[in-house]
Amino acid sequence: MAQDPKTILCIACYFKGAEFMRECHRRGARVFLVTAKNLEHEDWPRDILEEVFFVDESDAAWNIANLIKGVSFLARRLQIDRIVPLDDFDLEKAAALREHLRVPGMGDTRTRYFRDKLSMRLQAHEVGILVPDFVHVLNYDRLNRYMANVPAPWVLKPRSQASSVGIKKIYTPEQLYQTLDTLGDEQSHYLLERFVPGDIYHVDAIVYQHKVVFSRVHQYMSTPWEVSHEGGIFRTHNVAHGSADEIELKRLNQELMTGLGLLQGVSHTEYIKSREDGQFYFLETSARVGGANIAEMLEASSGVNLWREWARLETLGEGESYTAPTGREDYSGIIISLARQASPDTSAYQDPEIVWRMNKHHHAGMIVASPRQERVIDLLDAYAERFRSDFFASIPAPDKPTS
Repeated sequence: MAQDPKTILCIACYFKGAEFMRECHRRGARVFLVTAKNLEHEDWPRDILEEVFFVDESDAAWNIANLIKGVSFLARRLQIDRIVPLDDFDLEKAAALREHLRVPGMGDTRTRYFRDKLSMRLQAHEVGILVPDFVHVLNYDRLNRYMANVPAPWVLKPRSQASSVGIKKIYTPEQLYQTLDTLGDEQSHYLLERFVPGDIYHVDAIVYQHKVVFSRVHQYMSTPWEVSHEGGIFRTHNVAHGSADEIELKRLNQELMTGLGLLQGVSHTEYIKSREDGQFYFLETSARVGGANIAEMLEASSGVNLWREWARLETLGEGESYTAPTGREDYSGIIISLARQASPDTSAYQDPEIVWRMNKHHHAGMIVASPRQERVIDLLDAYAERFRSDFFASIPAPDKPTS
């Protein structure tokens, strides 16, 4: 007997995930989208969407109670089979909806391991993964003991923001308490962490039945902190295939995914390799495709599109199993910069390794790919110098996310 088509409800407070929705449709699913009213005119794949519903909210923190009411009303006529958050800021929304509607997938507690920086650190530490020394900003006696025993500088991090948004470097207890005064009753939504100098890596993976079945390891050439707080240019690329760093990070990432309990889906996870002791420390993870066009970069070197693979996982039929892609082992890298120009012209960049160019207001960016890692790194270094004179612009680091 043929199975009824699955109904997938996507949640997106930012414009992304079109390829996920298209792949769900190609696999026979009915796809619905809930997004923000201010994204109404973005290039959503309307030709395959059954319906689009808009939430009239000014930021990513939608009113969850109203969202539950609206989706519950929709569920009077639809049997919703899966609820998929397309961005970090949508995970809590999807979890709350799953809990209320009793739809399969991660609920509130499990979602915290992939959204709340405090919860994920506590769980990672519990399963034996190295984490920079940290403390919840809650009890002042514990904070004082922490600062007496852990040398400065420290990093004050919001528990539920993404990337480096809202992060502040703290050098003295006095500076910390002055900052906490400005936060008022919001300070319990923060943690304080030892600043670990080092190189930051990210592992982008596919998980099926608790096992990492595909992953690629990359290294940021400028840390997210440097990009957002010091006016850097975003760059990242594959590490050497078969290298000690790749092997160790893949091993760590499997331990982490098992410890956090991700059953299936995709993940983007960041680690730092300490310059002091050479060890890898866990920084943060998420149960979604990495941002900043990392998925396009990964596809350029592997041929694997994480959005499409995620859609395959979400649309598996009863009794159907998932076969992970193998993927090529070439090399790719991406460079992105804010641009002074509204529509920057990158036509002067003509190297044959360029496989993708960014088309976004006040941004310049491209992806390069090659069988040789050295060529990718050389191009990213050369382009960083050229971008600074041709396009580069900077703005103060935001305290809250921007679309």
